[in-house]
Amino acid sequence: MPLNTWLLFVTTVFFVSATPGPNMLLAMTHGIHYGVRRSLSTCGGLLSSLVLIIAGSVAGLGALLATSELLFSIVKYTGAAYLIYLGIKTWRSQPQAVAEIRENIGSSHTHWGMFRTGFMVGMSNPKAFVFFMALFPQFINAQHPQAPQLLVLVTTFFIIETAWQLAYASGGARLASWLNSAHRLKLVNRLSGSAFVGAGALLTGLSRH
Repeated sequence: MPLNTWLLFVTTVFFVSATPGPNMLLAMTHGIHYGVRRSLSTCGGLLSSLVLIIAGSVAGLGALLATSELLFSIVKYTGAAYLIYLGIKTWRSQPQAVAEIRENIGSSHTHWGMFRTGFMVGMSNPKAFVFFMALFPQFINAQHPQAPQLLVLVTTFFIIETAWQLAYASGGARLASWLNSAHRLKLVNRLSGSAFVGAGALLTGLSRH
């Protein structure tokens, strides 16, 4: 792969990943509540969902979603419903000082529970399948073996995506000391909940095109 092609891909993915969508919002929210170390489980769930999304796109699921209105709608509304549910749950959660939250982590916030939440949020956007189906071919030379090129692109993507998720989680953790009061945390819960509901509502407006 030519260096200029790879650098263009790096630049594209850098700014796409930096966009504060549901994945990054979840990483930051969990960073605030549970710290960076526990948020690694959340990031693991988010990244695992991307593995399946990329694999599905490479296997042709992206093309299928792009051509099947019914399948796209099923995935779209299921994902939107989960984001809205998560938003309402976050909005209604009882405000509690960050220090107290970290001392009293319930069963729903075990490493597995946080991994599962990250995975579900990551899988909630059917547009991601179509996005990867459209993105990777732009940087692959059909005249050369595609597997090595795809490996370079996927590896690069995951390095950048992981870095941004950790950056958001770390940023959230740094806010924890300022948010170590129920009043401020309530404000964060309301803002985060509204953002998730908004993301779910926007998702319902997505079209295959």
